[in-house]
Amino acid sequence: MMPPLFAPVSLRSTARESARKVTWLELFFDLIFVAAVSQVAAPLRENYSLLGLVRLAPLLLLIWLAWTGQTAYATRFDTDDVAQRLLTLGQMFAVAAMAANARDALDSRSSAGFAAAYGALRLLLVAQYARARHVPGARPLVARYAAGHGVAAIIWIASAGLPAPARFVAWAVAFAIDLGTPWTAVPHSVHAPPDAAHLPERFGLFTLILLGESVVAVMHGMESQEDWPPEAALSALLGMGALFLVWWWYFDGVGAVSERHVRSHRDAVRFHLWSYAHFPLCLGIVVMGVGIERLVIAAAHTTVAPVETMLLIGAAVLVMAAMGIIASTGDRRPATLTRMSIAMGAALAVLIVGLRLPPVPPLSLMIGVTLVLSAQLIVALRDHRHRHA
Repeated sequence: MMPPLFAPVSLRSTARESARKVTWLELFFDLIFVAAVSQVAAPLRENYSLLGLVRLAPLLLLIWLAWTGQTAYATRFDTDDVAQRLLTLGQMFAVAAMAANARDALDSRSSAGFAAAYGALRLLLVAQYARARHVPGARPLVARYAAGHGVAAIIWIASAGLPAPARFVAWAVAFAIDLGTPWTAVPHSVHAPPDAAHLPERFGLFTLILLGESVVAVMHGMESQEDWPPEAALSALLGMGALFLVWWWYFDGVGAVSERHVRSHRDAVRFHLWSYAHFPLCLGIVVMGVGIERLVIAAAHTTVAPVETMLLIGAAVLVMAAMGIIASTGDRRPATLTRMSIAMGAALAVLIVGLRLPPVPPLSLMIGVTLVLSAQLIVALRDHRHRHA
């Protein structure tokens, strides 16, 4: 049935039946980000170094902010008219433009186009919030989101015309506004809460997208093998296993997609911590996937370059730290704080050991990363069973 041209925006229903429902438009919107993440991560496969990581991190953060901005709006406000679909189409085109400008260095014209496309996307998001300004109880939250994202969008677009050093200063200011805007609306989140089940489900889908991109990276490493030495085959198997462990840990170990109710100011703070912890998780998954690809390619070599060892270990540490923060935002506070302490302590121990490692064979490094993730998963699953006993 054809949707109406304009329909009144309302708070999304919190009924369980509607909370679990993800629309086809949302799934289509997520699909665009598959290409965007692939494009922005491609140069890291050729330059797996600190410089490559410095280029990747801000661009991936913009992609993540683009996705979370639309997702947070859609999970609060329920409307499916032609105007909403056209605004979403405009955002999808902006994401495609971001992906088309994602391969060059940060001081290039392409990165300026990337930032401008993101700014245009944010203006479309502001237009969506403007449509929700008459929703009862949501006006203070809408005003803060529209103002914060609107100011940041103007800075992002203006930064495209600035030379490299000044451009980065403008980016820093815009990043601060974009990241800080949701926190200014924390006191009002109780009156216009996100859907307790719908939003975690959407974050779970985005995490699956990133894990899928990492699986593709491992497949690229497998394609590079001609003779398939045992080291390469075992490294590829362990690499797939490591990504599988992250999936298991995220969905079952820490219960990342469990319902997130916002009924008080404390709930709102924990919700925002849960949300923001997903970016280091996303960055860690992407960098770890590329690192595993390179280990599979170099499996028959004697050692791994120290910088590649540190990047892969650092990515695993990011994943562990993010999982710990996500675990700490659960409803059972003493238990979740214990889980966070275990995860953070293990991440710190892995980082210290990694800093002292001599050059090691690729297979040995892959075995070490897989064992650490396995241990973390076992601890998380045991805690999960105790909580539900």
